[in-house]
Amino acid sequence: MCAGFATAPRSTLQRASIISDESTKLTARNLGDPLVLIATGAGCGFSPLAPGTIGSLLGAVLWWFAFAELDLLGRTLVACVALALATVVVQRLQARKPVGDSAAIVVDEIVGIWFALLAAPKSLYWVVAGFLLFRVLDIAKPWPISWADRNLKGGLGIMVDDVMAGVAATGVLAFLGWTIG
Repeated sequence: MCAGFATAPRSTLQRASIISDESTKLTARNLGDPLVLIATGAGCGFSPLAPGTIGSLLGAVLWWFAFAELDLLGRTLVACVALALATVVVQRLQARKPVGDSAAIVVDEIVGIWFALLAAPKSLYWVVAGFLLFRVLDIAKPWPISWADRNLKGGLGIMVDDVMAGVAATGVLAFLGWTIG
């Protein structure tokens, strides 16, 4: 879906990584590596504009077509398994190529939005609300999300702040559903 960003000019792709050394940079040339393919959301992370938002959008689309029909337990299991697998992917990628928390890594946003939509009905209104709320919380990083972002390292550190933003978004959406529903 997003691998089309791989054709962007090389100078654009360089901005997707926060690390400047070529040996530690993720580029579209690395998409043949399954770890890079997963971590970058099939290349969505190489978007020159807002790669985290593009990754979240991919996550919302995947949720709509693959998980929205599941019950709460099924969604929770899928999200938790995805969290575990994504943590391993990012940890292994970092062990092989010290990319840090590169902007190109968007699997955390993909999984985070799944946590944000755990209790949401399959409704465009609720998905858009969950998407926007998740992005605001992920970008603003209120406490304790900011604490996790600063203090947790490695694959788990990259994943946890987005999952926390997703869980917080679920809480707000559930409260809204309870008060207006």
